[in-house]
Amino acid sequence: MADEKLPKLREAVAGLGQISDKEKSGFISLVSRYLSGDEEHIEWAKIHTPTDEVVVPYDTLESPPEDLEATKALLNKLAVLKLNGGLGTTMGCTGPKSVIEVRNGFTFLDLIVIQIESLNKKYGSNVPLLLMNSFNTHDDTLKIVEKYSNSSIEIHTFNQSQYPRVVADEFLPWPSKGKTDKDGWYPPGHGDIFPSLMNSGKLDLLLSQGKEYVFIANSDNLGAIVDMKILNHLIHKQNEYCMEVTPKTLADVKGGTLISYEGRVQLLEIAQVPDAHVDEFKSIEKFKIFNTNNLWVNLKAIKRLVEADALKMEIIPNPKEVDGVKVLQLETAAGAAIRFFDHAIGMNVPRSRFLPVKATSDLQLVQSDLYTLVDGFVTRNSARTNPSNPSIELGPEFKKVGSFLGRFKSIPSIVELDSLKVSGDVWFGSGIVLKGKVTITAKPGVKLEIPDGAVLENKDINGVEDL
Repeated sequence: MADEKLPKLREAVAGLGQISDKEKSGFISLVSRYLSGDEEHIEWAKIHTPTDEVVVPYDTLESPPEDLEATKALLNKLAVLKLNGGLGTTMGCTGPKSVIEVRNGFTFLDLIVIQIESLNKKYGSNVPLLLMNSFNTHDDTLKIVEKYSNSSIEIHTFNQSQYPRVVADEFLPWPSKGKTDKDGWYPPGHGDIFPSLMNSGKLDLLLSQGKEYVFIANSDNLGAIVDMKILNHLIHKQNEYCMEVTPKTLADVKGGTLISYEGRVQLLEIAQVPDAHVDEFKSIEKFKIFNTNNLWVNLKAIKRLVEADALKMEIIPNPKEVDGVKVLQLETAAGAAIRFFDHAIGMNVPRSRFLPVKATSDLQLVQSDLYTLVDGFVTRNSARTNPSNPSIELGPEFKKVGSFLGRFKSIPSIVELDSLKVSGDVWFGSGIVLKGKVTITAKPGVKLEIPDGAVLENKDINGVEDL
């Protein structure tokens, strides 16, 4: 089957003027791997739980030298790269997700810039910031970073690859069938970071500046800050790749985990798990950790592996329907590259290093009194004794950032909250305190207003009469 489809596809891709030859060959390589079906299947019996040598407990790391010059020398070997290709569409925003306001009027990107500025200022170092955009976020990001033109840090932007969506029934690129606008294309997942870093020229630039490691993280993860202990460990142990993992809770059961497999450390994603073992995968007994997507990678190793075309990460087929047409996009994940690097490790880090904002319920957490903001760093309030955060479920009325913000006069105090579930047309006054388990349900067609200063502890509220 592959024999018939590939030549036609190759011919059609050759005629696409919008993308570079490197993007064309990368795309063809991905498709031919997919069609050949030579994906490695995991043999369940060969999976082993990684030892502490492979997944290093964070609390066993040595503290780096306190000496200012030594710290500066360490930091000068580092670049920070944020994945900035995502749009804030799920939260009702247009443009890059990184420009959503998180706290005190600061966006994700503002906080990232402030963090790196304060590091560089404190140690006299030169840690640059790179933003990997997609064609969806590129133009907006260029405008946004202009506001940092007076900043003391070097900011670089580059684009990840742009691949054509494939029309499922004919297996031809959609742009060659006349779909020439943005919908005909897709960014092929963050696994594409390695060739894109190389193709953009940024990899060679970093190497020429004496950089050795890049710290990669999602731009919406507020916990992903530069950690000297981790950097120090990697440089001393010469680990080419480090994935930060953290203990699973029941909210993370679908997250990828690290396993030892045939003598190497490997990422296991739920999509690779045979149906008979999915429940086992989701249990937090056997697979106790999950991937935060905070990755530390050696730059020379990236260059070596990209040049050898050795990074053959598992392909994630992502079928979609756009404008009534069934299309296929093939993607890869950066975490899956771990098995190709030498001396690759996991690092079992505190949960505080994983604070993503995927929905408005996450935004409520980080805007509340559960966190404070110092030098761009979001720090958890020590007054909360429970190590895990409250679980918050907000109804569809709160899904978009605009409507979420409109429904709160101020964000309630939640330091003593265990769980909150809100459904229906609910509005919050200012100075509200929530404690224990709180459920608020507005009856259909009824607007329910929680008054200023209300203190709700272990309450189930279905109307004004319950307040």
